[in-house]
Parts: sequence; structure tokens; C-alpha cells
Amino acid sequence: MQTEFIISAGEQPKRLDVFLVHREPKLSRAALQRMITAGWVRVNNQIAKSSQRIRAGDVILLDAPQAAPLRIDGEARPLEILFEDSTCLVLNKPAGIVVHPSPGHWSNTLLNALLDHCARRGETETPGVVHRLDKDTSGVMVVAKTEDAHRVLAAQFEEHSIARRYEALVVGVPVESEGRIAAALGPDRHNPKRTSAETFYPKPAVTEYRVEATFGVAAAHLLLHPHTGRTHQIRAHLQSLGHPILGDKTYGGERVGVWGGEDISRVMLHARTLGFRHPVAGVYREFAVPPPDDFTAMAQTLRAFIAR
Repeated sequence: MQTEFIISAGEQPKRLDVFLVHREPKLSRAALQRMITAGWVRVNNQIAKSSQRIRAGDVILLDAPQAAPLRIDGEARPLEILFEDSTCLVLNKPAGIVVHPSPGHWSNTLLNALLDHCARRGETETPGVVHRLDKDTSGVMVVAKTEDAHRVLAAQFEEHSIARRYEALVVGVPVESEGRIAAALGPDRHNPKRTSAETFYPKPAVTEYRVEATFGVAAAHLLLHPHTGRTHQIRAHLQSLGHPILGDKTYGGERVGVWGGEDISRVMLHARTLGFRHPVAGVYREFAVPPPDDFTAMAQTLRAFIAR
């Protein structure tokens, strides 16, 4: 359960924790500060700090307090590991699994599986998630196994020196066979769970695309290269282009969730390639995996539909 506050134009700027303690009198300021630190409070869909100043137009989401585990336990789950050494590992994340525990998802996450994997190898450091893929997105991810590796890899993501390529099946066919979408993105003004160009806090975002295949005029298979790493960047950019991803009801509505009378199982987005400098050796490594069976089956369904 979440509580939402939308800051009105007449609200005077004040600290986030001060604002909340007056709106949630049953919670102490110390308790609210702990919740903010734990990530249970977001401002414009971004993790916030207690000292952050709120402004008119801000949207604050407060997760209802709930029991959190004292520790995150490892859970046995098969992992498709592409590379591993003492500092990092690269894996092929399946669709349908949440990457990191959070309220409502304390177990059965990718991190739970990674903790179990590292414990079985006798490693004592906690693996660190450097970047995330959405629950429905499949593909290549890198995970740090030491604090130093986490710092080095995180810096590469911050400076956008990571090489990333994605594949998507989208509604319709872009007019241009290749192009560049340069539209600043941020939390949507009306729905902070979405990313949009209609935002109070735009940040630069660039995605290049190329049409790999078409299915008549009904759909297309795109290859995508995001130069930046905004939340839901590819999904929001393709929606702004007029070609939302098949299965992505959040950005395309109900119409993109069904094909030929059948529900589409998930958002048809796959992280195909990831390249980075090894956090210790400094050598560039690149890893690629083909789309999973459900993605391929969807492409075959589109091809068969057009061939009729």
C-alpha cells in the first residue's frame, strides 16, 4: 500500500522529513528518516534524502511500513553464468524475475539467487547489483563481487562508457529505417511510475535504433543502442516515437498487450549485448546472448500472421 502526496503551488519549500512528519503524525521523524534511507520514500520516482527540499509539483510516494527481513537470504535458483572470476560475474537474466529485494519482493529475486551461488563457492562478500533490468526484460547483466569492483563498474555506467545493445519487437514500423531519439526524460508529471518527456525534472537521454526486420506494416524488430541509462529509457523513447514495445501496457496501453486474440506474455525487450572494462584487469570484455524462446516465438507469430 502506498500513500501519495502531490505538492501544491502554495506549499513552502521545506525538508522532506519535516513535510512528512506533519502529514504522517503517527510516525516519528526518526522513523520517517529510516524509511527514507531504506528507499521506502520516493520523490518523483527517485530515491530521496531526508534533507531534500520539496518543491511545487513534486510527487511523493510513501510505502506503508511493513516488516523487512533482518537479512536477505540466499535461495537456490539456476543461473546462466557467462563469465565469472573473483571480482565479478556476467549472467543471462531470464524474464520474469525481479533483480533486487524491495517492499513486496523480499524473496525470489535475482539477488537471492546470487547470494546462494556465492555462498556455495565459499565467498563471503555480498554480491552487488551494479545495474538493473526490469522484471520483464531478459538479457546480459554484470554483477560485482567486491566493493572495489562495484565502485569501478558503477563509475563506467555513470560515465556512459558501457556498451549496450537491445532488441525489441514494436508496434508498427518507423518511417526511417534507422534514427536517433534524443528526448530528455524524467518521472511523468501525472504518473511518477512512468518515465516521460512530460516531466518536471528532465535529464538528457539518447537512444539510437535500427530496423532489423519488418512484419508488413504491423510490427518491426528493432536493434537499439541507449547512450544513456535513464529509468525505462528505451520503453519511453519508443512510445514517444509512436512505436511502443509489444506487451508493454504501461507505455502502449491495452492494445499492445494482445496479438491475434492472445495475450502477450511480457514486454518484448531483450538486453542482447553488454561490454565493459574488467574492474581489475582493465581489459574490455563484451558478452552477447540471443533472445529467449518467447521472444523468438513472438517473432515467428508475427511472421506467420503476415504470411497468411
